[in-house]
Amino acid sequence: MLSKSQIGFIKSLHQKKFRKENGIFIIEGIKSIIEFVPSAYQIHSIYYLAEYKSLLPNLPSNIKLFEVNNAELDKISTLQAPQGILALVHIPKSVPVNDKVLKNTFSILLDGVQDPGNLGTIIRTADWFGFKNVICSLNTVEVYNPKTIQATMGSLCRVNIFYQDVSELLEKVNIPIFGALLEGKSSYEMEWGNEGILILGNEGQGITTEVKKFIQFPVTIPRVGLAESLNVAISAGILCSDISRNFKK
Repeated sequence: MLSKSQIGFIKSLHQKKFRKENGIFIIEGIKSIIEFVPSAYQIHSIYYLAEYKSLLPNLPSNIKLFEVNNAELDKISTLQAPQGILALVHIPKSVPVNDKVLKNTFSILLDGVQDPGNLGTIIRTADWFGFKNVICSLNTVEVYNPKTIQATMGSLCRVNIFYQDVSELLEKVNIPIFGALLEGKSSYEMEWGNEGILILGNEGQGITTEVKKFIQFPVTIPRVGLAESLNVAISAGILCSDISRNFKK
């Protein structure tokens, strides 16, 4: 049985303020937990219904295990329908991306993406197409938001996430900078080359004027129908697919 203080602590992690204060976030579901166990992330503790214990892999001895009942899980879960098991994970130390990490590969840069589901889906998409880096502007939604974590479906443990002043970064890098814009060159005709940064903007406002000035190669996804715009996560999927297909490995 969990104590009131344990329940209170875990519930506090539903809020960004307390995730930041304690350096811990929540992941839920056996699939995600299994993927995080061997990753570079450090798991603090796991809370599970009895029937889930046999599904856990071999765990390091420093991970604390707590069997809970349904009522306790309902209290600590961030989901309306809890998935039977959740874990607390340490937030890794934040480091800025450097030019060396960005060379000879493609990275995604997000300029003010606000929807946690979109961010999570973009991370999952990046993982699918082999993009190792997602760079977020300081006003992009928090990656450790529970809705973001759920949308990544475990991919977060394989993609490097950076938060920093993106204008400052773009001033320094010496690789091609692509940006998703309505007035850009057709993605069908774009020559992507072997390295670059793909910039995607805010759901409603697109790429900011401040960031737009760094774009060397504006690119657009050709429209056939009458829709005014594409969801940013969908756009990421289409463009990442095109880059991956053309990338000379």
